[in-house]
Amino acid sequence: MMKILHDCFLVIFCLLANLTAEAQHFYPLTGIDTTVQLLDTTKRWTWLTQEPDTLPKFARSTKEPKREKKFLRAGSEWFLAQAFPALFNRFITKDPYSYITFKNFIDHQRFSAWDWDDNQFTTNQIDHPYHGQLYFNAFRSNGYSFYKSSMATFAGSYIWETAGETQHPSINDLVNTTFGGIVLGEMTHRLARNILGRASRNRKAMVSNEIGAFFINPVNGLNRLLDGKWGKVDSYNAVDSSSIWAEVNIGVRRFDAQEGDILEKGKNGSYGRLRLWYSNGPENIKRPFDQFYVNLELGRGDSSFINAVNVHALLYGNKFFKTKTGSHYGILSANYDFYNNDAFFYGAQSLTYNWNSEFRYKKLNRLNMSLGVGAVLLAAVPDPYLLYGASRNYNYGSGASYRYRAELSVLRRLLISGDYNGGVFFTISGNESYYILHAATLEASLRIVKNFSINVSSGYFALEGHFEEEQYPDFNRKFPFGRLSIGYNVRF
Repeated sequence: MMKILHDCFLVIFCLLANLTAEAQHFYPLTGIDTTVQLLDTTKRWTWLTQEPDTLPKFARSTKEPKREKKFLRAGSEWFLAQAFPALFNRFITKDPYSYITFKNFIDHQRFSAWDWDDNQFTTNQIDHPYHGQLYFNAFRSNGYSFYKSSMATFAGSYIWETAGETQHPSINDLVNTTFGGIVLGEMTHRLARNILGRASRNRKAMVSNEIGAFFINPVNGLNRLLDGKWGKVDSYNAVDSSSIWAEVNIGVRRFDAQEGDILEKGKNGSYGRLRLWYSNGPENIKRPFDQFYVNLELGRGDSSFINAVNVHALLYGNKFFKTKTGSHYGILSANYDFYNNDAFFYGAQSLTYNWNSEFRYKKLNRLNMSLGVGAVLLAAVPDPYLLYGASRNYNYGSGASYRYRAELSVLRRLLISGDYNGGVFFTISGNESYYILHAATLEASLRIVKNFSINVSSGYFALEGHFEEEQYPDFNRKFPFGRLSIGYNVRF
């Protein structure tokens, strides 16, 4: 049931480009600080053709209206997000783990009762974050702040782990549901608000945008129906001044997960990518999620349809200093990375501190660089020698992450970027081992006409597994690729 819901969410997310949008030429896209990938440090006139410190033309005010907090309804929806899956498991699928008793609940309060579960990789890395965002938006859409909604997400995950099933409460589920639920929950809250805000200023798009916002954030859509706000303007959404930029790429790729030779032995397949930047204004870097970036990659001819999901969300930022040629920022970000290809799968949540520098030359050229280091809170990586429980063939671990990105824009027409995402983490649950991840991409984009571009990229994914016991040989799984695509960018 949860898998069907999150699949529907991804489909609707990809169809956002069909909503009413304002097309922009490709060259303004180079004005986004994609080096940060969550902070718009550039002058907004490159996108909005206006003075840099003024509001977008559709915004009415910068003042946030007070929202009524509806605790009873928030608590009821939070409870239903627990009850529906529990009842479905108990009476429809008749899952043996669903026959929970009060004694089970009391036993699960012991610290020693907590363990690691044996669910499949996609269940833990995708389904649980989706479930967590239901807890989050039950409170967020009923007037509560980001922080209080985050507490509700943790509480929902804890109650489910201790009272939702008879098996031991799961450490990894608590992390994935809470961290992933907060990230996905605030993102869907912000996106739905932006869509509804635009609808309030364009009555012709009211119905289509209401439907789009509903599928992005169903809990918020339900509450709008209950409040009688469906298809109507409300003050909270009307003052939203955020902007969303998106780029869609469609093309082909060549890859090889066997011998690392894409020229002679590679396979061909279709390729698609959706990149989305959200900004609540370049001056807003103190509040969580006022800036975030999402990358979704899809492909045929691979082991799975969804090949990569990357999320980088601002938690807190500082502008350190500015010179005649550049600006320098420090950003604390929440990161979610998911890779699934023929060579390996990988999923991790991390916190990263990024140093970002932006340099400009004669307005038409710029160089952005970002260096980040942080902590991997929890990573899931494959172990070919493990079968934990019924279906788990991967280890859990924690460690450190490191990232680097450089981006050169020439005459607002040619964009060259290099991106590296690495990490090292040590197994906590599974065979004693440690892993090293490398994910690097080099890409060139050339604007050919208006908001269309041609994109050429090459990359290399690799995962090294090192095991303590001699009976388990080390491995190094590689996934090189080359891609050619047509890109289209748009501002919502």
